[in-house]
Amino acid sequence: MAEKSLNELPRDLRALFTKGKDALQRDNFDYAIELFNQILAKEPAFFECRHALRNAQLKKSGNGGGFLKKMWGNATSSPLVAKGQLALRRDPTEALQIAEQILNDEPTNSGAHKLVVEAADALELPRTAVMSLEILVRNSPKDKDVAIRFANRLADTGEAAKAEKILADLYRSFPTDAELGSALKDLSARKTMVQGGYAKLADGSGSYRDILANKEEAVSLEQQNRQVKTEDITEKLIKEYEARLKTEPDNLKLLRSLGEMYTSKKQFDKALSYYDQIKSTDVGGGDAALDRNIADTTVKKFDHLMSELDKDAPDYADKLAGLQAGKQAFQLAECQKRAERFPTDLQIRFELGQLYFQAGKISEAVKEFQKAQSNPHRRIQAMSFLGQCFARRGIHDLAATTLQDAIKEKVGFDEEKKELHYVLGCVFEKMGKREDAIAQFKIIYAVDSSYKDVGKKVEDYYSSQGG
Repeated sequence: MAEKSLNELPRDLRALFTKGKDALQRDNFDYAIELFNQILAKEPAFFECRHALRNAQLKKSGNGGGFLKKMWGNATSSPLVAKGQLALRRDPTEALQIAEQILNDEPTNSGAHKLVVEAADALELPRTAVMSLEILVRNSPKDKDVAIRFANRLADTGEAAKAEKILADLYRSFPTDAELGSALKDLSARKTMVQGGYAKLADGSGSYRDILANKEEAVSLEQQNRQVKTEDITEKLIKEYEARLKTEPDNLKLLRSLGEMYTSKKQFDKALSYYDQIKSTDVGGGDAALDRNIADTTVKKFDHLMSELDKDAPDYADKLAGLQAGKQAFQLAECQKRAERFPTDLQIRFELGQLYFQAGKISEAVKEFQKAQSNPHRRIQAMSFLGQCFARRGIHDLAATTLQDAIKEKVGFDEEKKELHYVLGCVFEKMGKREDAIAQFKIIYAVDSSYKDVGKKVEDYYSSQGG
């Protein structure tokens, strides 16, 4: 996923972010941290929010802690780091959430920041990785591996000059270190590329042939790292990698890279064929990240096919419905397989419950959401879905009780809590409890009269009362 800006967020999350920034400015750190975490749970790629969260965490703690706490944390953080490392293999987004749970109390904890870096790399969030690597470098300034990784991620975000300086400073302390020297040489080449016009090439404002002649070595390095993603370079890389496969048929890195590049060109069947080659190997058969790539690519294929439909065609609606049904069936089958492989993974149980719910399989959804309630990161959402499931089955008293319990547990008043009150109000309406329903809608109306049809419901009620 690509890192997102504020303008790419839904309106409700933008409003929540504004509230979080206001709380941070008032030094209400706990409330700011709570709001920022809520946003990131829904939009983990929103970098500005994660930066603001880190700022709030550091200010709350007094900008750090003792050396041992920075390095190892307290007794409660170690199990969470281990839990995050397990989650990393299945769902990097969940690993990020676990890391933030640690950083809320220990914002310089090295174990948590290493977890952030691994998750960010898996999700292709380079600026998120840079932010944690900067803290890791401060914690361990002589750690060569961390410094090299920090420098490379800086270069990925366009700060090749700064990256080169970091490694040059460290190389002066270890002038005989061959690995450090090689990394510095590579970064120098990347900086030359930026200065020579590759940054302009990447954003489309420069010409490829303007810089090609004198920068062959730098171009090769940049292509291998896939920082410049123009069509010409992608085509050249594909030809080069496919030629190499003839002599390196077992090179899984080449196969994965080809899958990614064909996906970027929207040639999804070709991409999937390369992923299948990896899948057929002993190593690829148990690769959870590969499974995620295959699933994501297949979903993108469905989305692309839907976007290519002719909206003016007489059979547009039928074709769209068929593709939507195919996408839903694939996602459900894929999630069922993951649930079979990882039966105790509560995040997968939650995802499976959502897919059953969307497919109208309410009985199956109920079972999954009941299990997912034990996941502290998904508990409130699972209870909300459970309430809606019970309501769809006509078990309105149990739906109301479940939603009321969720409201009691939910801290703060965000979009999720508005939805809980709204759904509870709708359940009370179905039960014929109009006064109880309006009481729920009024709670929302008091803070957001434009939420769904709450304004009309409340105003119609008072009109009927002669108010």
